[in-house]
Amino acid sequence: MNYFVIFLGAMLVNNIVLVQFLGICPFLGVSSRISTAIGMGLAVMFVMTIATIAAYLIQVFLLVPLSLEFLQTVAFILVIASLVQLVDIVMKKVSPPLHRALGVFLPLITTNCAILGVALLIMNREYNLAESIVFAIASALGFALALFIFAGLREQLELYDVPKAMQGAPIALVTAGLLALAFMGFAGLA
Repeated sequence: MNYFVIFLGAMLVNNIVLVQFLGICPFLGVSSRISTAIGMGLAVMFVMTIATIAAYLIQVFLLVPLSLEFLQTVAFILVIASLVQLVDIVMKKVSPPLHRALGVFLPLITTNCAILGVALLIMNREYNLAESIVFAIASALGFALALFIFAGLREQLELYDVPKAMQGAPIALVTAGLLALAFMGFAGLA
């Protein structure tokens, strides 16, 4: 039951983007098309899960035994940067169109605070490895869900006559705010 509560809480109740406001840059930048949002969601899911596992192992087996906890943030950033480079290389080989569609946003995963935030949150909450993996996967799914819904809403907004002053970023921010309010409806589930 504990894993289900962690999963539900991370995915919906405390959504990493819409409730904790981590990862806003890719959320706003890559969400103009559903196809791009799906690709970014999958890339973030892979990197977040692997980075969380690596961060946990580095913390437990290297930093704590050597009393180097003060290097936690630097170590986690290096792990995340390395994993993003790996994803970039693999995506370039496996799916060149998706790699081109993501463009500059794929390297931005390196500085995506949602990934670093999840790695730090598992340490603050003192999760074990299994709980950390569940939390990372659920957070990544929550990120992908929010990105997918937001991209769909933005594609629909292109079909409507939006006032000139609200076109572009203003209507996107208002829509993101309304989506965040909608996710507040999940409060109390977990």
